[in-house]
Amino acid sequence: MKRWQSVVLSVVLLVAGCGSDDQPDDDRLGGVAQPDTETQEASAEEANALTQPVEFDASVRIDETSRLVIEVATNLPEGTRLRIMAERSASGVSWRDSQEVVDGAVSAGPFGPGSGLPEGEYRVRLVMPPASVQPAAVRSRLGDKGQHLTGEWVVESEHGLGQVVEAAWQVRIEPSGVKFLP
Repeated sequence: MKRWQSVVLSVVLLVAGCGSDDQPDDDRLGGVAQPDTETQEASAEEANALTQPVEFDASVRIDETSRLVIEVATNLPEGTRLRIMAERSASGVSWRDSQEVVDGAVSAGPFGPGSGLPEGEYRVRLVMPPASVQPAAVRSRLGDKGQHLTGEWVVESEHGLGQVVEAAWQVRIEPSGVKFLP
């Protein structure tokens, strides 16, 4: 009987020594601490995040066919997908183009009928779709919900998809060319 008690006591001590609530559960594998991949991924995203406010330098001109060409320099990441639109104020007729940022710029157009655009006022808009539909490299810079976007052009998405970018300019086509309006 004493032998049986000593076996039970040995098993109890062995089990008690295998696990202890005195030490924190630190996800060790073979006694070696494993890297915290969530913290590393968050740190990498923060290091790669867009830190400057979104900037645009827009240029609007009439090409040789009397149609509108829009060129915009930006600091948005390479590959950012943008939609560019031009609308004639008098009639509401509009034209659209989708482009990606290449070498810090985007160019769209020519906009208008083959016969050319008539003189008058036009509204030019540039819209960045939500980060969730941007390429992975762009999302890593902007954040999954655009949380790294800052500046005067940044607005909250209408559908709760985070922050997006929207810019608009009023221009007038005149005989001498295109003039930006206040």
